[in-house]
Amino acid sequence: MSLMGIDVGSTGTKAVVFDLEGNQLAASYREYPELHPRPGWIELEPQRVWDAVRAVIGEAAAKAGGDPVQALSISALGESFTSIDQDGNYLHNTITSPDNRCVSQAESWRERLGELAVFRITGMPLHPSFTLNKIMWLRDEMPDVYRKTWKCLLWPDMIWYKLGLEPTTDHTLAGRTMAFDIVKKQWSETMLSAADVSPELFATAVASGTVLGEIPAAACEELGLPRGVVAVASGHDQPMNALGAGVIREGMAVDGMGTVECITVAFDEPVLNEGMLRNNFCCYPHAAPDMYASLAFTYSSGSVLRWYRDNFASAEMAEAQQSGQDVYDIILSNLPDEPTGVFLVPYFAGSGTPYLDPLAKGVIIGLDLSVDKKRFVKAILEGICYELHLNVSRLAEAGIAIDRLRATGGGSKSAYWLQLKADITGKEVVTLNVTESGCQAGAMLGGVATGAYASVAEAVDVLVKERSSFSPDPKRHARYQELFATYRDVWPQVRDLARRSA
Repeated sequence: MSLMGIDVGSTGTKAVVFDLEGNQLAASYREYPELHPRPGWIELEPQRVWDAVRAVIGEAAAKAGGDPVQALSISALGESFTSIDQDGNYLHNTITSPDNRCVSQAESWRERLGELAVFRITGMPLHPSFTLNKIMWLRDEMPDVYRKTWKCLLWPDMIWYKLGLEPTTDHTLAGRTMAFDIVKKQWSETMLSAADVSPELFATAVASGTVLGEIPAAACEELGLPRGVVAVASGHDQPMNALGAGVIREGMAVDGMGTVECITVAFDEPVLNEGMLRNNFCCYPHAAPDMYASLAFTYSSGSVLRWYRDNFASAEMAEAQQSGQDVYDIILSNLPDEPTGVFLVPYFAGSGTPYLDPLAKGVIIGLDLSVDKKRFVKAILEGICYELHLNVSRLAEAGIAIDRLRATGGGSKSAYWLQLKADITGKEVVTLNVTESGCQAGAMLGGVATGAYASVAEAVDVLVKERSSFSPDPKRHARYQELFATYRDVWPQVRDLARRSA
């Protein structure tokens, strides 16, 4: 018996098959491009995403060989929705989370209900990333599409629908729409009435880990899955990442190092205090049973390295193709040991927390003729780590202390990056036995749903193991503290100038 977890991201989709001891039996990945039809707009072509999902499911299932998949669960990017008609036709591209086209709709909540009231119902600060604002934009700006819309589906909802099941979302992803009451755990009549949006546009919301039924035989045959595979409701990628990293108790935190870098912390009860709202920290259901989560994040993390790769690393890409190495291993090799003194603010898709400014732009300060490619790459990593440090500091101000970070995702494969993270934040950084913890969380939920594990806590005990640890170097941390004192003042001082280019 094996368990499959799928992770649908903003730039690619992966599927991983695990045995019951957590060993990876097979994996498959497909990349797809983000589309930028206008400045500030970020979309995905839904057919390409669905084609990628089908491909990775089929490939991973085939590679698993004699250990057939018994359950399938999905971790996915949040907020991003696709409009479909009653025949299942795509009516518009997927509008992704960092897309900032609906700033005016997000700001309208100050008059509709007020920022505090919205936060107390939904646990979300005001921001155009959230699904409800994007649906309001669709209604206001594309009324012909809106009139034809039967459902506005998040990506797991879409996948279940395409596989022949009822469109169903889970409480974690519903919590990212800004249309969901996180205490009552149901679609909010207050929010939807104020927005003049029908609750029928959304999928049914259930708790993570709920069994949705067996995937129909026709879909299993098409994908190369055995008959009887159980579909299990899963969650938003960040709480799923936290669950897969074993973050199921208060005070624990995971640092997901992907396209977006995100710290996820866990709570027993919803935390909706003024410090959370002031720093734009959200609160919504966790993928772990009966818990809540909060996020502190940077929208542009791995995506900045990808931007560098695509625009400035042609030589490294050619070398990788010739040698068979990963291009990022080449880009991150032979970087300088000491701090660069260059400040790169990684707001390439707006800022994440604590500013949550959709019109923010990236900034580079401190360039001179001595800055070569290697020093510039390190400045990219430093900027991403400075943002992490800023968020950890602001979480502490809101009463949430973090002593150590469990690192996951693609970036966690770089020992250099993890050591830099420890040196800048002053926190111990720990790696785990599985870097793709979002997929592992899917396997956990699938295993509990099929009786392979008695509970999520048992699944964590069996599957999650710590490996390497990176402690801060005291001298480098002291130097980085001095530099951080400058970095944290950069954005407040250049904000107006940077936003003027929006």
